[in-house]
Amino acid sequence: QVQLAESGGGLVQAGGSLRLSCTATGVSFSINYMAYYRQAPGKKRDLVAVVTSSGETNYVDSVKGRFTISRDNAKNTLILQMNSLKPEDTGVYYCYVRAKILMVELDYWGQGTQVTVSS
Repeated sequence: QVQLAESGGGLVQAGGSLRLSCTATGVSFSINYMAYYRQAPGKKRDLVAVVTSSGETNYVDSVKGRFTISRDNAKNTLILQMNSLKPEDTGVYYCYVRAKILMVELDYWGQGTQVTVSS
């Protein structure tokens, strides 16, 4: 099993910045890729940014140039730096990990953290 502990989030004015972090802990696992998803009120959960084990990143168009995703493989920690925040960035942000345990790939989700951007 893998446990994900999320931190960060909160209330910020438009144009401000927030930093989310997510640390994965467990026994005998490796991580293929890590990502953040966002669920806005009344909408489905959508991918925001993803980083592979080799450090390749990909972003949804709406956050390109504003958000930066990074990972510390030694600490199994994921970071999402969010700058120039907009009200439409508001939502619950979920950390996601695709891990491999004993040759089996499994998906894990964090508990979610609220991000609210006021106009």
